[in-house]
Order: sequence, then C-alpha cells, then structure tokens
Amino acid sequence: MKKLACVLALSGAFVSVDALAWGAEGHRAVGAIAEKLIKGSNAEKQVAALLLPGESLESITVWADSAKGGAGYTPPTPEMNAYTAVNPRHNEYHYTDIPFQNEHYHDGAVGTADVDIVQTLKQAIAVLQGKTDPALNPHKLTKRQALLLVAHMTGDIHQPLHVGAAFVGKDGKFVVPKKHEDIDSLNIYDSRGGNSLLLDDDKLTSLSAGLIPGEAKPLPPGAQKWTTRPFHAYWDSTVVDYAMRRISTKTPEQFAQKVIDGKPVVAMNTGDATSWPYQWADDALAASKLAYSDVTPGAIGKQVNRKGETYYTFGLEMGSNYPVPSSALAKTQLIKGGYHLASLLKTIWP
Repeated sequence: MKKLACVLALSGAFVSVDALAWGAEGHRAVGAIAEKLIKGSNAEKQVAALLLPGESLESITVWADSAKGGAGYTPPTPEMNAYTAVNPRHNEYHYTDIPFQNEHYHDGAVGTADVDIVQTLKQAIAVLQGKTDPALNPHKLTKRQALLLVAHMTGDIHQPLHVGAAFVGKDGKFVVPKKHEDIDSLNIYDSRGGNSLLLDDDKLTSLSAGLIPGEAKPLPPGAQKWTTRPFHAYWDSTVVDYAMRRISTKTPEQFAQKVIDGKPVVAMNTGDATSWPYQWADDALAASKLAYSDVTPGAIGKQVNRKGETYYTFGLEMGSNYPVPSSALAKTQLIKGGYHLASLLKTIWP
C-alpha cells in the first residue's frame, strides 16, 4: 500500500507518558454498552448498590483516569486521592507492554509486571467474587474500588496499544526484545506504548478528511492544537471519533445503542472469570498486530522532558488508507469491551 509520509519536526513535540486508553468518550461507550446489556439483571442491582448518587456504570468508567489527574478529566476527588495514596503505582495498573509481535501474555514475560493491567484486573475480579485471600488482593481493594477499576480497565485492555507494545531497533525497524535488559535506548528503544511514535497532525487531519465522513470535533475552549499527535493518542481518541462518525453517532450513548441494535457477534469468554484478563490480553495482542500493520518508524529525535530526562521519539509513516481500517478495528474493540464487561458482571452476579 502506498505510504503517506508523516515525518515531522520533532523539536517542538511534547509527548505525555500517561496512557489514557480510549479517552473519556471511548470508555463511556464501553460503559454505555455494558449498562444497556445488564438492564433488568441482578448484576444491574449489584452495580447500583456500589454506586454513589448521580453515578452510572457509564460514568464510572472514567474514574480511574480522573484519579490520575488526566487532562480533560474532572479533578481528583477526596475518594480518588485516598485511593492513589495507598496505590502509589496506580498509573501502571492500566497497561502491559508485551511486544506486539508476540501471540500470548505470560506471567513474568518481557513487558509484564506484577502491577500491570492483567494482574490488576485479575485481583479486582477476585474481590468482586468475594474472595478475601490477601494474596488475591495485595492492594486491599474495597468492592467499590474493584468495580471502579474493572469498569475502566476492561475498556483499557481492549485498546490494542495498552497490551501490544512497539520497540524500535537502532536500524529504525520494529523489533522483539528477548529480555527487559535489551531495551537500553542504544540498540532497542521503548516507544512507551506508542507515545514516542509521532504523527504530523496537519497531515493526519488532511488525510482523514477524505476518508472519514462528518466533521471532526472542535478543540475544547483554551485547548492548544497539536503539531504532532502521539500514535497512542491517535488510538485513545482519534479513532474513537472516526468510529462514531462512520456510523453517524455523536455520543457514547448513541454509539452504544446503534451497535447493540446491529446485533454484533461477540465471542464470550470461558473458564473462571479471573482468567478472562489473560484471554482479553491475547485478543488485544492480535488486534495490536493490525494496529501496527501499516505504520513504519521514521526519523529518530532526542528529547528532554520537563524533568530533565532524556527520551527518544520517532516520526511515523502511516498508510494512505490507515484511518479506515484502524477506525473499524477501534469499533470492534469498543464493542468487545462493552460486551465483555457486561458478561463479566453477569457472571460475577448471576
């Protein structure tokens, strides 16, 4: 496929390390799908019992990102601050970094961590199941906290770049590190979940205008237009906007209703629910192969962040039709996230 060169001026780029999978609208779409699917069930009653006044399953899907103090989210509440105070590594709960070329998530493999998204989901699910063994709940999560994390991270784990990670060799090609020590920023560079792979935003906007129907959402008041767009941010939010526009929906609720009305065929999980995060991670690895199938790293740039730390970024070449298949994949993953979240809740509370 003919490539669209998106090699950019890296010197002015700022890349956020924080990974906010799907963005608020994507997470709310997952929650809205699940909320509709559990209507009238015991799961709906059990979820409601753990919610505060004014909350819904859709609304709590962004709680864990708000707790991180993410841009565009509501300021952290006292409840969120209490959670982060006793979970100092909570930022790491949202992802794992398996090389996207791999087929499976295995405990202890390169890119995994004892606090990664698979382990955190497994522990939160066990808490909702009523299991009290300290080994199954090292973070001492309450049932409400477990629900808040499950509602959010079931969305996270279906975002391909939150599982399948890209590593770039010194020759500028994607490589597979065999052990963590190989990722030394000399021979192998960590793309930080795609945050260090940068697209030219003007070129992306021009490209998508000819491929995606409808109009892009305007920037929020006071927001600064990006010169470059991290590939992770493209998968967080840009493809969600594209996916909604392609089926003529503007809100997460509209998106949820339209996809449910379409009666999608979604494979359900098997085995104990605490094993489902492993199955979801493997599925996301398969999706990440598609996400990286038509992009190529370009020029390397050496950067220094606000803390004075050195990191490296790469321009990214994107296929000329990339917004179409990537938005279709995003739609599929959002649907899977919503259906799997509903199935999980109904399995825990039949």
